[in-house]
Amino acid sequence: MRYAVVYEKSENGYAYVPDLPCCIAAGKIYEETVRLITEEIAFYLEGLREDGQPIPEPTSVADYVAVAV
Repeated sequence: MRYAVVYEKSENGYAYVPDLPCCIAAGKIYEETVRLITEEIAFYLEGLREDGQPIPEPTSVADYVAVAV
């Protein structure tokens, strides 16, 4: 499955997954944040499977919109 991940620049890198509200991560650099959010998603989905819970389907879409300024 492919889930949309939002990366926000802050004092530390910050990421969250709109379709998996419990999945957040923060790292000192972008690459670390990517690694951490990937691990968090896998851990969260594994926990759902172990508990017999359904795996949420990805529904969020991310894109860029160009505007003139």
